[in-house]
Amino acid sequence: MIDTAATHSPQPLPTEPPQGRPRRPPSRSSRRTRIRAACTAALLAALTATVVGTLHAGDNQGESGYLLAGYAVAWTLFAAAARTVRKVPARAATGLVLAGSAAIALAALATPPRTSTDMFRYAWDGRVQAAGISPYAHPPAAPELAHLRDDWLFPREGACEDWGVTRTDSGLCARINRPTVPTIYPPVAEGWFFAVHAVSPPDSRHKPLQVGGAVLALGTTVALLAVLRRRGDPQRAPARAALWAWCPAVPFEAVNNAHIDTLGVLLTVLALGTATAGARRGALLGAAIAVKLLPVLVLPGALSGRRSPKHIARLLAAVLAAVALAYLPYVAASGAGVLGYLPGYLHEEGYQPGHVRRFALLRLLLPDAAAGVAVVVLLALTALYVWLRGDPARPWRGALLLTGTALLLVSPNYPWYSLLVVALVALDGRWEWLTVTLAGTVLYLAGGILPGWPLQALAYGAAVLTVVLGAFLRSDRARRMVRHRLGRLSIAV
Repeated sequence: MIDTAATHSPQPLPTEPPQGRPRRPPSRSSRRTRIRAACTAALLAALTATVVGTLHAGDNQGESGYLLAGYAVAWTLFAAAARTVRKVPARAATGLVLAGSAAIALAALATPPRTSTDMFRYAWDGRVQAAGISPYAHPPAAPELAHLRDDWLFPREGACEDWGVTRTDSGLCARINRPTVPTIYPPVAEGWFFAVHAVSPPDSRHKPLQVGGAVLALGTTVALLAVLRRRGDPQRAPARAALWAWCPAVPFEAVNNAHIDTLGVLLTVLALGTATAGARRGALLGAAIAVKLLPVLVLPGALSGRRSPKHIARLLAAVLAAVALAYLPYVAASGAGVLGYLPGYLHEEGYQPGHVRRFALLRLLLPDAAAGVAVVVLLALTALYVWLRGDPARPWRGALLLTGTALLLVSPNYPWYSLLVVALVALDGRWEWLTVTLAGTVLYLAGGILPGWPLQALAYGAAVLTVVLGAFLRSDRARRMVRHRLGRLSIAV
């Protein structure tokens, strides 16, 4: 028998663990990627801090200068971050987009609303519905609703001079704007107000609506990422989604002011990005229109390249059915009163004489009486072009063209009207249309510092020039000019 112990003597234990293969030093491209990701994260941290600081600076009545400075810094940081993230790999960029979107949304919860009182009407409409009363039946100042009032939405006499508080002719103080007229909001918006009220703790005041706005804003970011990955370039998807996720209009208007427009934006993104031009797309667009009327401008883009009467009829029928079903329970409760103050709002809102003017840019060229007709004609021609020549694979491109053109021509005073434009920019990547949002922001915040109408023409005029310049630079002619100049330069060298 062989003695195994004798023939196989034990080997001495190594004093040090065996060394693996030496690590390769990181490549230059890897270092650059890490630097870009770190720079993007630093810019997002600065943007988040700027949002908090701006919200604490004051409101739009007493501290407009500070607010404008804060908004300017926020937009500058946003532009830098949106440019830097383009060179970050898709996986890391996606994480930055989501983390930045969440951080900026949370930052916007730092204070109560600072520049708009619309949220207080939302809270009131939710409370009225919870009491089993149609929000279209009575204005907030009506005696029939006196039992629903509290010291938050209807402060006592000593607080009547606070920001956002108005006094009625009868002496009632209210945080709700236009407390003597019924609500203007369509039924899907009213359903959101009721849902938020139903899940809100007692005496939670403004915070649930702001949290709801943050959820909608972050949900839109996730929807954009999903749509752009599936129907666009996966590598570019995060950078495109960042144009919504980090845009300063989102924390200020969608979250802090909790504007209901964000719900319509989310439904529109889902309609254009996850559904074909049929009943499903029509139902989602109908729901978006029943949140805020502006998404009706998306319809020609949703029908881009669709000549078949069957396709058109199916989508339009679904839109009308969705709107009708949303209105049905409110019509049963309020009858024709479901329109509330909407007709009066469309007639006067934001266009008081001496402040700003409807159709400001066209009024520089045309008589006042002709400006409205010109707008209708231009929008009709744009809609026809979008429908006949639009890209059915990119319905958001035509939707952006028509929606952005409408806002440029109408020149509204309120920046939250253009939240839909911001989301369409994220889908299409044409960043120059963000100047529409900038124009509305400058007009809204600086209107009390500078004369309203000249400022309106300057702000929206600058936006038009930027959009036209961006379109030219993207054109084939511009590319040919650049190649020609580069060719001549190389020959000269």
